[in-house]
Amino acid sequence: MKVENKLFQNRYKVDTGHPHISIKDPNLCQNDCQTLACTVCCPAGCYTEEGNGKIVLITDGCLECGTCRIICSEFRNVDWEYPRGGYGILFKFG
Repeated sequence: MKVENKLFQNRYKVDTGHPHISIKDPNLCQNDCQTLACTVCCPAGCYTEEGNGKIVLITDGCLECGTCRIICSEFRNVDWEYPRGGYGILFKFG
């Protein structure tokens, strides 16, 4: 079974208007970060690069693993906290 199929089994309750992750300075990603590792390393695929080099973050489906905080440790450009109670990921298998 592919990872995508397993992730599809989880449920995510979106906290509209209160994202638990944000990019502090989008220009830093676009101008200073050479690897854009967040676009590759996030297991939920929350980070994508647009054609103009801008990083777009969509937190819906975030696994709350913290990988983005670790990957961006050089710039510390990710503001991350757990979602408010009752929101976020609900793992089907634990």
